[in-house]
Amino acid sequence: MAPKTTDWDGPAYDRVSTPQQEWAKKVLERLPLEGDETVLDAGCGSGRVTRMLLDRLPRGRVVGVDGSSSMIETARDSLGDEDRVSLIFSDLLELSPALLSREAGLSEVDDVFSNATFHWICDHQALFHSLRSVMRTGGRLVAQCGGQGNVAEWVAAIRKVAARDPYAQHVGELRPWNFYGPEETTERLEKAGFEQVHCELVEVEPVRPEDPRAFVRVVGLSAHRDRLPEELHEPFTDDVLGALEQPLQLTYVRLNMDAVAAEAA
Repeated sequence: MAPKTTDWDGPAYDRVSTPQQEWAKKVLERLPLEGDETVLDAGCGSGRVTRMLLDRLPRGRVVGVDGSSSMIETARDSLGDEDRVSLIFSDLLELSPALLSREAGLSEVDDVFSNATFHWICDHQALFHSLRSVMRTGGRLVAQCGGQGNVAEWVAAIRKVAARDPYAQHVGELRPWNFYGPEETTERLEKAGFEQVHCELVEVEPVRPEDPRAFVRVVGLSAHRDRLPEELHEPFTDDVLGALEQPLQLTYVRLNMDAVAAEAA
């Protein structure tokens, strides 16, 4: 069944996502690997970071999952005939041992890695349960996503523009992202069957996009533009960009998550 998620513009995201790739390098440093593990890339996007993960696994395997068909197709094009990668088009909330078995021929993965994805997922408790269901006991979850206070100026600009005509009648209540804090995330992870949980908020270097319009359109507005008639896509992008202070500089707050899959009770 097709995921009920935003179908991102995979090639465009691949071109402008250098900041996300740079953050991913530091997230990957937190994941201890021997090189022969099978790792789930939860929200693999266009495959740029999946390639980095593969480089850490010379004898291992990566299962990339993404809810955007365009992202998956871009990742397939990028990774070519790499036989150590399985790419699955699925909402992460639909992840299960049965899906993993059917699409990748696996009963479980060793570890889970994710970068810049979880804040787009509507139900974090269900998300963590889904991830735990496909992990071996003792496996590690290492992830980073937008956290409490993330891109506050951008969020304010989007809300301001979306509240006025002609956008308001189409957009409705705006909350496609979920920027949570460490305490509630720790509680959800523990409820989902994880232990040794450590969550923290970190502020990264401000992002100054080389192509501000493309960055705003692709990275921040895809979920909002989905609610608008096509003829309003570009005006909405221009109006949001116009509501932001120039030259564009975005302040990102990231939520780091490290946890171990506990033994089933």
